[in-house]
This record gives sequence, structure tokens and C-alpha cells, in this order.
Amino acid sequence: MEFRRINGLPPYVFAAINGLKAAARAEGRDVVDFGFGNPDLPSPDIAVAKLAEAAYNPKNHRYSASKGIPHLRLAMANRYKMLFDVDLDPETEVVTTIGAKE
Repeated sequence: MEFRRINGLPPYVFAAINGLKAAARAEGRDVVDFGFGNPDLPSPDIAVAKLAEAAYNPKNHRYSASKGIPHLRLAMANRYKMLFDVDLDPETEVVTTIGAKE
């Protein structure tokens, strides 16, 4: 089956960059990764401790709201009103996702 619209999307830039980094490393080149989300230092001890504390709290063992946090959806609807004079119902017309290509 042919998906013309999907096939017309540009390549996922981060996958392409990861391929270039891997190829350079395979050639023995020293690569400094300035990509977001790739720290080269350990996380601060306090951050690790707080994350561990939160992980042991049973109320955090559930999925988050699938449509997104209600206050965030309201803020997004208000922003659209301010920028574009568009009225959005945060309960039925606004959702949050992890990304369009994730």
C-alpha cells in the first residue's frame, strides 16, 4: 500500500544526525554531542534522590491523563485565543502529545 503523504514527509532529523554520529565514531573520530537531552555529566544527587522518592510513591504508579494535564490544556487554549483569536474548548479540542513523529 502506498502512503504518498507519509512518504512525502522529510526524514526524521534526529535519526539522520544519530546515523552521522555513529558513522563518525565508527571511523574513530572524536564526536562531541551537542544534541539536546544528552548530558555528559551525571545528574545532581538531589535530582536522583527526588526521582527515587517519587518512584516509590504509589500515587505516581498510574498513567498521566491521556489528553494532557487539564491546566496545561487550558493554558494552550488561552494562548490560541490571545495569538489567533481562536476559541478552543480545552476539554474537547486540545490534547498534548509527545510529538508528531514520535
